[in-house]
Amino acid sequence: MAERRFNAASSSSPRRPVSTASTPMTARGLPFKLMTAALLAAGLMFSAGHAFAAKKNDTLRMAYDQAPESVDPYFNNVRVGVIIAANVWDTLLYRDPLTNEYKGQLAKSWTQVDDKTLELELRQGVKFHNGEIFDADSVVYTLNFVADPKNKAVTQQNVRWIDKVEKIDQYKVRIISKEPFPAAKEYLSTTVAIHPAKYYAEVGPQGMNAKPVGTGPYKVVEYLPGKSITMERNADYFKDSPKRQPTIGKVVVRFIPDRQTQMAEVISGGEDFIMHVPKDQAEQLKGMPNLQVLSGNTMRIVFMQMNILDGTPAPQLKDERVRRAIAHAIDRDAIIKNIVGDGAQILNTICTPSQVGCTQDGATVYKYDPALSKKLLAEAGYPNGFEIDLAAYRERNQTEAIINYLQAVGIKAKLNFLQYAAMRDMTRANKSALTHQTWGSNLVNDVSASTPVYFGFGGDDITRDTKVRDLLDKGDRTIDPDARKAVYKEALGIIAERAYAIPLWSLPVYYVANSEVSFKAYPDELVRFWDMSWK
Repeated sequence: MAERRFNAASSSSPRRPVSTASTPMTARGLPFKLMTAALLAAGLMFSAGHAFAAKKNDTLRMAYDQAPESVDPYFNNVRVGVIIAANVWDTLLYRDPLTNEYKGQLAKSWTQVDDKTLELELRQGVKFHNGEIFDADSVVYTLNFVADPKNKAVTQQNVRWIDKVEKIDQYKVRIISKEPFPAAKEYLSTTVAIHPAKYYAEVGPQGMNAKPVGTGPYKVVEYLPGKSITMERNADYFKDSPKRQPTIGKVVVRFIPDRQTQMAEVISGGEDFIMHVPKDQAEQLKGMPNLQVLSGNTMRIVFMQMNILDGTPAPQLKDERVRRAIAHAIDRDAIIKNIVGDGAQILNTICTPSQVGCTQDGATVYKYDPALSKKLLAEAGYPNGFEIDLAAYRERNQTEAIINYLQAVGIKAKLNFLQYAAMRDMTRANKSALTHQTWGSNLVNDVSASTPVYFGFGGDDITRDTKVRDLLDKGDRTIDPDARKAVYKEALGIIAERAYAIPLWSLPVYYVANSEVSFKAYPDELVRFWDMSWK
């Protein structure tokens, strides 16, 4: 099946809310059940051969709908980039995804010297994929470089707490935070990858993207930006790592924007592994003997941002009644039941419920009430609704359901469907009005990795409430757990009360894989190639 790419798309025709949705359609307008039957008839006869060939060649093939803007983990925050980073690079610490226990990875031990200083003894005998030795220089150069705002790391929120990193000796460093930062170990165990100092100083982020070099269980052997990345097992991966020694010899990830092309490939055996499969389609594939379907809830939250800055393309959003009307217009229960899937839970605050500091206690709840929504619109001066642009980048079926509900109360939303980086850049340039977003917190199970990203006066904050910012900043550096939770609770309550954004639901993920692949679905939504094997 030929690859078809989505760029910008629009949707403005009248639709009914999702509770009356009919048979799911493919991107080409063919009902999915018919497409599945056609693919089975045409392609399933080849799937056994494809699967055998992949296993025989020891090559796992994965498809993903978004392409990373950079493979350097500090200059990307698309999920597939996070997946690649975790397999190619290591962090100083490692958090077990099931027990949440911190373990030594590139560091073998650590000591909290004071409220702002963490001293780490580094592991010896570790080499980067290019042969460079891992030592204190690697840690010092990497973290001082990416923590410096002038170097414009895309994931600045993950390192902005770092003041400086000092070398004590060849295998000992001190990481000093600007303020007390209780989540330091959480970041050091999930998002703060370590680069080779000499190589990174020579080539910089652009060179690291072109030819990535880490210490991880897989090494990159070919990268074709926007098309694919090929990784091979690191036969010299250090034995004391809490990550398992990899067993699959090669992994090829292709970036295929069209979800239906992905489905066709995995059904026919052209791909071995895909994720974020729509609920209805995943359920229809459960009976196929060559495939397996796994699902589970994740840390990823789904929400809508509303631009209320000066110069917003939609000045209607500056009126709190309009924002509340949008919140009341969406039937979250029906969308979860019909589209999102089992395991999803309704959210009332902008954070992942499992995160330290996240709470929904006392937050304003916006129940589905289209009559109240219309009343609020009329009070705001829009009895006939208005037109607005809505930008989104994934879970298109969920976006379209939201558009249906908005249309039902008179808000005519035109969909602009983009790659994530394009949507993010629109938002940061004050050119987006409504956005349908998701956020996985880059694996970090702490509220400092979610709410402050969108309300802490960073590039993604299109609300700019100084009181919320100050509360979040205070929460980030409050040591006492109860006091910290109380500060975050106040900030989250203000966001909900003023309807600055609309929290929707947590996002379960459906994975479809070749039946010959052994893998686990983890709550952090991370695909661990080192943990996968052939049956």
